Amino acid sequence: MMQLPKRRGRRFGLLALAAFFVIAGANHFLDPGFYVAMMPPYLGLHLEIVYVSGLFEILGGVGVLVPRVRSMAGWGLVLLLLAVFPANLHMALNPELFPDLPAFALYARLPFQALFVAWARWATRPEAPPG
Repeated sequence: MMQLPKRRGRRFGLLALAAFFVIAGANHFLDPGFYVAMMPPYLGLHLEIVYVSGLFEILGGVGVLVPRVRSMAGWGLVLLLLAVFPANLHMALNPELFPDLPAFALYARLPFQALFVAWARWATRPEAPPG
């Protein structure tokens, strides 16, 4: 049985985190071209990286729901967020490659990575004992 955090806020945060990463990961398979376009040119195997990162997003999203591996899955999502940061930076530094997105939005995405890292850690850290 899935054991969720006792506090309502943490429980909601954990479920939302799981849903976010499972949906985002699935989207890597449904619309890989969107993610391939984000890839910095110095990286090779763009499509393969998109699929692997999507798989790890799905695994992390499901993993945070399993109490035994929740903390490890949370750390995995943190590492994944750090690993994809260069793609977000590439987008911000090359707005002409993404004419459908306003340049300010490309820069605004960068601090959200830090918020996502904080969210993943907060929602998946072990609960403090009561008292």
